[in-house]
Amino acid sequence: MTSTSPAPALAPTAHEADATDQIDLGLDLDLLRRTARDGTTYDLAWRRAQLAALRDLVVEHEDEITEAITADVGKPALEVRLTETSAVVQEIDHLLAHLEEWTAPRTVPVPAVMRPATAEVQLQPKGVVLVIAPWNYPLQLLLSPLAGALAAGNTAVLKPSETVPRVAALVERLVPQHLGREVVQVVTGGVPETTALLAERFDHIVFTGSTRVGRIVMRAAAEHLTPVTLELGGRSPAFVDGTMDLQVVARRLAWGKFTNAGQTCIAPDHVLVTPEAREPLVEALRAAVEEFFGPDPQRSGDLGRVVDAGQHARLVGLLDGHGGQVVIGGQHDAADRFFVAPTVIVDPAPDSAVLGEEIFGPILPLVTVADVEEATALVRAGEHPLALYVFSDDPAVRAAFTTGTTSGGMTIGAPLLHIAAPGLPFGGVGSSGMGAYHGRASIEELSHHRSVLTKPATPDTLRVVYPPHPAWKQSAIRRVLMPLRRPDVLAPVRRILRRG
Repeated sequence: MTSTSPAPALAPTAHEADATDQIDLGLDLDLLRRTARDGTTYDLAWRRAQLAALRDLVVEHEDEITEAITADVGKPALEVRLTETSAVVQEIDHLLAHLEEWTAPRTVPVPAVMRPATAEVQLQPKGVVLVIAPWNYPLQLLLSPLAGALAAGNTAVLKPSETVPRVAALVERLVPQHLGREVVQVVTGGVPETTALLAERFDHIVFTGSTRVGRIVMRAAAEHLTPVTLELGGRSPAFVDGTMDLQVVARRLAWGKFTNAGQTCIAPDHVLVTPEAREPLVEALRAAVEEFFGPDPQRSGDLGRVVDAGQHARLVGLLDGHGGQVVIGGQHDAADRFFVAPTVIVDPAPDSAVLGEEIFGPILPLVTVADVEEATALVRAGEHPLALYVFSDDPAVRAAFTTGTTSGGMTIGAPLLHIAAPGLPFGGVGSSGMGAYHGRASIEELSHHRSVLTKPATPDTLRVVYPPHPAWKQSAIRRVLMPLRRPDVLAPVRRILRRG
C-alpha cells in the first residue's frame, strides 16, 4: 500500500551522494549472510521460532505500537488493530499453520526416456532480504513481508519510513529484544540512509511505495542483479451500475475509501457510475458518511487524519482545482492535525489533477459513464491499477471487467477484501508493481526454486545416447525423441476454420 510519496525520494543531490559514502548504517551484513548460508535457516524449527518471536513482538507491545502509529499517522486505535497488528499476527499464524506443507519439495514427473529417475523442485532460502516500508501502514507493510522472508528461511534488513519517526524508533528498539542480530537488523533514517542501503548487495528487495521511487529501487537492484518485489500505487477504480443495493454499495465504498483517511493504495480512487445510479449513489454515500462519522466528521473519533502538512496541502490543491461539483464534504483544517473531510465530487474536469493522479486521501470523485463498455475502455486506457472493484449483480458486467481489464487484484461487491484473504497473492502489474506476497505466495516469492533430478547409476539407460552413433542408433533415437507421426492436436481447430 502506498501513497503518491510514501517512501524516501531517493534522489540525493551531489552533496548528499558524496555524503552517502560516509554514512555508517550500523549494519553487519556478513553476520546476516553467514546465518543464511550455514544451513541454520533450513531447519523448520528455526523458522517457527523466528515467526513465534515476531508474533510475540506484536502481541506483547501492541499498546506501544498503537500509540506510535496513532501519533505518527493519526489513525484511530481500533483501525490500528484491524489493519496493522491483527493483520500481521494473522499472516504469521497462517504461515505457521502451513509451513511444512508449503516448504516441502515438490515432485514432478520425469519423461519416460529419462527413467529410472526422480525430479523435484526444492525451495531454498535466497539469503538476505531487504524490506523497505512506507508510512501509511508502517507496521503491516514492514512486518508482513518480514514474516514471509523468515518463513522462507531468509535473514532480513528492515527499513521503516522516516515519515513515521515514533514507529521507526520503536521497531529499532523492539526487534533486537525479540530477534537476534544474526537474523534481523533495522536501519532508520531518511534519503541518505536509504540510498546508502540500496548501494549494498541483497538477495531480494521488497519495496512498497510510489511508482516513481519503485523505478529508483529497481535501478539500484539491477546493479547487483537483485530480484525485486515492488508493491506500488495507481488509480484503483470502482464501477457502479445500480444493480446492487446502493445503500450497501455506498457503505462499502465509504468504508474502503475513508479508512486511514483514504491513505491506502488499494482504496477506491474514483467511481465510474452509470447515469441512472449516480444520484441515488450520492444520496446513499451522504447517508453512509453521516452514519459512520456523524453530522460533523471533524469531531469523529473514528476518522483518521492526513499524515502531514505536505500531504494535506496536496489534497487541498486537488480540492481547489477539480472543476466538478462537491456534493459531500470539502472542508479541511490544517490546524486540526491536517483534517480533510470525507468528500465526494461529481464529474470533475477530465483534465483536473484529481483525475490525473492517485488521490491517496479522503476525496472520492464520481465519474459518469454511459455503460460498462465506456467504463472498461477507461480502465484499459490508463495504467494497470493495483486494484479494481465492480459493484454489479449483472453477470455480463462482471465478465466484461474480468476478461476486458487487467489489474493487480479485483474484488466484486466490496473494496479491499482481496488483500485480507490469506490464500490470495497480493501484488501489482505493470506500473502498479511486480511480484506478489502473502501466505504461500510469500514463501514462493522469497525462495529460490531449485530443480533437482536424480538418476541412479544402474541400469545405465543413457548408453543409448553415448557415441558412437551408428545408423541403427540414430534411427532409434529419432523415433523415440521425434516421432514422425503425432496426434494432430490442431485437427479440431482446422476443421472449424474450414467450415468457417
